[in-house]
Amino acid sequence: MTAAPPQETFVRFSAVGVVNTLAGLGVIFLLKWLLGFGDALANVVGYACGLAISFTLNRIWTFEHSGALTPSLARFALVFLIAYSFNLVTVLVIIETLGVNSYLAQAIGVAPYTVFLFLGSHYFAFRVPSAGRS
Repeated sequence: MTAAPPQETFVRFSAVGVVNTLAGLGVIFLLKWLLGFGDALANVVGYACGLAISFTLNRIWTFEHSGALTPSLARFALVFLIAYSFNLVTVLVIIETLGVNSYLAQAIGVAPYTVFLFLGSHYFAFRVPSAGRS
């Protein structure tokens, strides 16, 4: 299977982002409204579901990765943690130093998160080994 061109890969990555966001929010709302979970637990479970969907769809469809599952999962988790850190730092710095509205800051924080998650997934988490390497 040949890899998709970069722009098609980013479109696929973005589509997966929409799917995992809607699924994660759906789980959060379901757990809160129907099952009475608290905000923190519902959020953790919802994000875990969203990340599982993101990993699976990005691995199979976006990056068409056929390498070993466990190493790619570990790399994806690391990329996510770094991307999330970029998001959080961006949001907090924009709010605290620039005085930007927190809702706008949250929206702005999506950009570094998305860019890093995409690049980290492409070049690290789901990288294709060179022909000379095993």
